[in-house]
Amino acid sequence: MDKYSAVIDTNILFAGLYSNEGTSFKILNLIEKGKIVPLLSTTLLFEYEDVLKRKQKQLELTNSEVEDVLDAICEKGEEKKIHFIWRPQLRDPNDDHVLELAVAANCADIITFNIKDFIKAQLFGVRVLRPIELLEELK
Repeated sequence: MDKYSAVIDTNILFAGLYSNEGTSFKILNLIEKGKIVPLLSTTLLFEYEDVLKRKQKQLELTNSEVEDVLDAICEKGEEKKIHFIWRPQLRDPNDDHVLELAVAANCADIITFNIKDFIKAQLFGVRVLRPIELLEELK
């Protein structure tokens, strides 16, 4: 399999760290192996950090372990600069930055559980996939 790049929504990162039995965990393993390259922006990294630190006890991670996770994502990921702001587009304005990152990355896919929150992504040529759909495609 060639390397595949996508925007990984925060809910996938959280779910993959919460349980080692689901599709999100498999996505994180593929990132670790270098088969999936997570596309990153400063805003998305701050969101990752915020969620992981707020839910640290639930994830059973120390501050140091949260930092290690973020460092690993940065090491495996590829930063994209967002040159155009397309807001507002989505039902949840907190998700607009995810769509903007996908557009800035030349219409990269968004991997998320919240498909309904990204309905307008198709107007920009961005596909929105659930983790199971991505894993099926990568087979």
